[in-house]
Amino acid sequence: MDCSIEILMNGRPQTLVVDAHRTLLDVLRSDLAITSPKYGCGLAQCGSCTVLIDGAPARSCVMRAAKANGAAITTLEGLAHAQTGELHPVQRGFVEAVGAQCGYCLNGMVMTAIALLRENPNPDEGDVRAALRHNLCRCGTHKEIVASVMRAAELMREEAQAQTSPDGTSSAGEGASA
Repeated sequence: MDCSIEILMNGRPQTLVVDAHRTLLDVLRSDLAITSPKYGCGLAQCGSCTVLIDGAPARSCVMRAAKANGAAITTLEGLAHAQTGELHPVQRGFVEAVGAQCGYCLNGMVMTAIALLRENPNPDEGDVRAALRHNLCRCGTHKEIVASVMRAAELMREEAQAQTSPDGTSSAGEGASA
């Protein structure tokens, strides 16, 4: 059975007609050519399919696309600054701390890290490990991934400080869409 859904995909409105039983991951990859979320396990166990739904991490491999109707969905493709192309601080943190080896888990790690740092801009390593505990890295780069998230937290704090004027008011608009 087909249904029509309206989503805000990486900041852009989309209207799609999809089979009500298709997963969001399938629609993203097949219909919208969004390839950062990966099919890893199909059971919401590995995290490679993670996207942000209204700012919260969600496993797109088990979520029906029809349930995303009305939602804002963010993927890696939507993180860079729309006008400048500058990478999101979490992406920069992963680059600077070399937090990826093969990259298959990278999508889930980055998206989960963004959600963590929005809720806790000052995490310690234990907080990072707890937030990422359901994201699997088969290459074994967990130490580098944790370091990447810690670096991303520093970058986000630096950006927040730079955007606040001496009187405590914001001096710059929002950068990236996520």
